[in-house]
Amino acid sequence: MLTDNTILVLAIAGVLILLAVVQLFLAARHDRAVTAAGPIEELAVYEKRLEEKQRLMDDLEAEVEKRREAMAVVTDLRAEVDGLRRQKEELLTEWESLRERRDEVAAVRKETEDAVVERQQLETEIAPLRAEYLEIKERLEKAEELIERTDALRREHDEISTQVKDLRDKKRQLEEAEERVSRLEERSFELETSNARLEGQKSSHESELSALEARIASEHGGLASAQTEHARLDAEVAALNQETRRSRGEIETLQDTRSALDARLAHLKAEIARREGRTVDGETGETDPLRELNETPPVITEMRTWDNAPRENEADAIKRVERRLRAKGLDYPARTLRAFHTAMKVNETTQMAVLAGISGTGKSQLPRQYAAGMGIGFLQVPVQPRWDSPQDLMGFYNYIEGKFRPTDMARALWAVDGLNNDDAEQDRMMMILLDEMNLARVEYYFSDFLSRLESRPRPDDVDNENERKDAVIELEIPNMERPPRIFPGYNLLFAGTMNEDESTQSLSDKVVDRANILRFSAPKKIKDGQAEGTVEPILALSQQTWESWGRSSASVDGGRRVTNRIEQMVDLMRDFKRPFGHRLGRAIMAYAANYPEVEGGRGVDDALADQLEMRLLPKLRGVETDMAGPQFSRLMTFVERELGDDALAQAIGESMSLAEATGQFVWSGVTR
Repeated sequence: MLTDNTILVLAIAGVLILLAVVQLFLAARHDRAVTAAGPIEELAVYEKRLEEKQRLMDDLEAEVEKRREAMAVVTDLRAEVDGLRRQKEELLTEWESLRERRDEVAAVRKETEDAVVERQQLETEIAPLRAEYLEIKERLEKAEELIERTDALRREHDEISTQVKDLRDKKRQLEEAEERVSRLEERSFELETSNARLEGQKSSHESELSALEARIASEHGGLASAQTEHARLDAEVAALNQETRRSRGEIETLQDTRSALDARLAHLKAEIARREGRTVDGETGETDPLRELNETPPVITEMRTWDNAPRENEADAIKRVERRLRAKGLDYPARTLRAFHTAMKVNETTQMAVLAGISGTGKSQLPRQYAAGMGIGFLQVPVQPRWDSPQDLMGFYNYIEGKFRPTDMARALWAVDGLNNDDAEQDRMMMILLDEMNLARVEYYFSDFLSRLESRPRPDDVDNENERKDAVIELEIPNMERPPRIFPGYNLLFAGTMNEDESTQSLSDKVVDRANILRFSAPKKIKDGQAEGTVEPILALSQQTWESWGRSSASVDGGRRVTNRIEQMVDLMRDFKRPFGHRLGRAIMAYAANYPEVEGGRGVDDALADQLEMRLLPKLRGVETDMAGPQFSRLMTFVERELGDDALAQAIGESMSLAEATGQFVWSGVTR
């Protein structure tokens, strides 16, 4: 049993504990309010408060202990103490719940630290991305500037294109004006001649006037009667002046009438002579209208002095040409000689060879000495700037004289045409060189002739008159039942030279498509031209030997490989918007098949590189290098890797560099 003092002490202790619990409860509510004010409070603050509460509890317990000892009776407070104990337990339970809160705060702090670390890592990863972003942004700004510059250049190009078109129109108008001026000059010359005759008549009348004036002067000092006579003479002089003017008009009319009558008389004489089977020729009477055509030209006279060459193979003939070139002090690369020789051989598919370049590079000497070395007749035809019709090549019919006036070229063609001329030279070869062929517009004077060459039948069908009718050239001789016809056979080889300067015309696409164009670039160094050996005599090459060197396209070495290369060329030219058709493809194949087998050569690769240089690169004239840069890169790669011609690829690159000023590609040739 508890004593009263013990109960009293316990009661006091219970009261004190109750007060402590109330304070703790109030503190807890305060803490909850603070906690509600802020979701997370620092752990150190909780610990500090708990320490304060702990100290308060210690003080209370000490006080309770003192009162327990002081009080004797606390029995009535036992129940209250039990309640305080329960509250203590609740307080301890709440303390445990605060520990969970504390753990939650620690977890949140750890998450915060992890988030900071992750942020730092992300900032480290973002730094190079930000730098890349800035770089891309800068590149985009530069690209926008380039686009603006490109647009400006495109607009400038359009303006320049418009100006070029206007200049071309003006150039065409100027050419037409020059033609009119030429015709006016000829007319002016005729008028000046007529005027000279009239001036002579005028002089005679003026002499009469002078005599009259002298008579007037001698009688001037006479009497009044003389003055009257003087007045009369003045009137007579005026009448004579009027008569003189009238006479001049009559003289001009009579001159025109006389010219018309002369022309009519000549026409009537020619008609009478035609009906009688003869032609009037000046004072000599009757002559053959084709007498001048049948005259032997100097080139044929020279060919008749040559001895016949023995039958030999192609390689020996090329070596003989090389020896002649050295003996003449001329130095051409072996590759150039083989290219020209092959261009002459394929005259069935490609009608001529054109040697282009600056003046003084040996364009005319190569065909001349080649013909002499091979034993081929050679006729050089100098082209004149005023040529504008096929008559300038072949000749014309003179209506005044009533006979045909042939050119040397017409006489030479007639002299080797064994199909139409019974007296023609048999089994002989002839080369025609149109020297400086672009002094005049080639399509004006040579287009019809080129079409005739293209219309020639296969060599096996030449004897068939119906097959060759489209290729025959009929001479323009009026009032003749059977005017002479000339067939340009395969014993004729055609070449041309062209200088490239401001005084010349460019070749039309028709000529470029039907010619092998050998471009002579400026030499890298000047050679002394020292002759080596003696010049061998010329031996006449027979047409039969020449034709025996030819090979069909089907006999080309590595036929499938050549076909693949040509197909690649077709694709390349299509990318350039400069496609070519079957005719050019067959011509390239024929060139590759007929390329001579010379020691040290690379066969078909050299042949295909030559054709790309001679047939395709000239067609790229005017291509805009800025827009076609990738196509040119593929072209140079094809030349280097597939054809193995580094010099040609380098020359293409040099031509592109030269085109930077104008922006348009112009093939300038390759130096071998």
